[in-house]
Amino acid sequence: MADVGSGLEGPDLGALSPEQQARLLELKISTRIANERYLRDHREVELLLSGFVREVLLRRPENIPEFAAEHFTDPELPMKIQKQLMEKVNATERPRVR
Repeated sequence: MADVGSGLEGPDLGALSPEQQARLLELKISTRIANERYLRDHREVELLLSGFVREVLLRRPENIPEFAAEHFTDPELPMKIQKQLMEKVNATERPRVR
């Protein structure tokens, strides 16, 4: 039987040419920038994920996939997220009192 790697080996520095390494780095950077822009434009993603993680930590369900399915198919979820988005907008528009 062949020894199968664990996937935790270090990078194979000779696998890519310097040009390929540079293009890969550019791709990683542009992908990260695009992801950051997307998340800034879609604040609901943060609310969806943080709400889900909060509920998981509070309830500690035995079956996470089942819990996730129930959580994300809750018919009230879109309204809850919309309300939270509006609260965030209102909180940022209020002048701060010092």
